[in-house]
Amino acid sequence: MSYLAIKAWHLIWMVCWFAGLFYLPRLYVYHAMLPPEDGAGHERFVLMERKLFWGITTPAAVLTIGFGLWLLAAGGWALYSKMGWLHLKLALVALLVVYHVWCYRYLRAFRELTNTRTHRWFRWFNEAPVIVLIAVVLLASLKPF
Repeated sequence: MSYLAIKAWHLIWMVCWFAGLFYLPRLYVYHAMLPPEDGAGHERFVLMERKLFWGITTPAAVLTIGFGLWLLAAGGWALYSKMGWLHLKLALVALLVVYHVWCYRYLRAFRELTNTRTHRWFRWFNEAPVIVLIAVVLLASLKPF
């Protein structure tokens, strides 16, 4: 596969990963707003959250990282030691993986009825990947250092 094809697949899966990371916390916002006695609503959200996390978000994360590593290997590892922007981008990706795991912890908390966060908290939590996305796209596009 050509370098540009690998890059295209990396970008496609990155978009899918971010779509999941944008939508999952939004589901948490609505789930946190449910009254405690709404068992059917709770089950519906648990199902939607699980399918989104395991069916789209996590596979997209794995494929994004896999194609990213393939890009690194295809481009020659030695070249990247001189690219500071890439080191920062990889640090942000690591931070995004931590956020992904954090989302999983909330997935479990909602399923087990142990979530203590409010819908307002999840509204703010939902904004974190936006900041990372902006930084990653700017770094990869502009290569400032």
